[in-house]
Amino acid sequence: MSKRTPEEVLSGPYAPAPRAAERIFDTARELFYREGIRAVGVDEIVTRAGVTKPSLYRSYKSKDELVAAVLREVETGFWARFEAAEILHPDDPKAQMVAYFCGLAERSGGGDYRGCNLSNAIVEYPDREHAGRQVAQVHKQALRERLHAKAAEMGASDPKALGDAMMLLIEGVFTSSQMFDGDDKPAKAVIGAVRALIAAYCPA
Repeated sequence: MSKRTPEEVLSGPYAPAPRAAERIFDTARELFYREGIRAVGVDEIVTRAGVTKPSLYRSYKSKDELVAAVLREVETGFWARFEAAEILHPDDPKAQMVAYFCGLAERSGGGDYRGCNLSNAIVEYPDREHAGRQVAQVHKQALRERLHAKAAEMGASDPKALGDAMMLLIEGVFTSSQMFDGDDKPAKAVIGAVRALIAAYCPA
């Protein structure tokens, strides 16, 4: 019998089964996004993940800690998409923001799209001391500051106002895309809207 290479062992049918902690995290991430964070209990997570409740508490002290961990990964994904638009158009902040909004409009058109988990968490948890709410709140503040900086790079007449307007467009897509079904979603208008905003605040 031939020996399997390390690559074969770690991929395909030879791949080891995901560890309990990984199954818990992946299951929680999917359920939180599809059904809402507060609607999903620990019992449902462990049942769907095929693990025991003690397995969850060995990895996370509480559901709140699991929520925070999931939201931190969501934040990482958000910045990866934001920075991909920057890489696509180096030294052109206007094109960067248009590219980001083009990607956002495309993603929001999917039938299973439920907006941003970070935005949803803020709505679900009015208590500012909640671990998940804190992750989301810090992220949103960082995004607002980054949009202000991006507007300043564009040479906007009022960087703060333009940055805040772009923030409102982003949050509007996150929310409105959950309200309407089918292909005719308001989010389609966001690309023209951000171009108009940039033109208004950054006259040639």
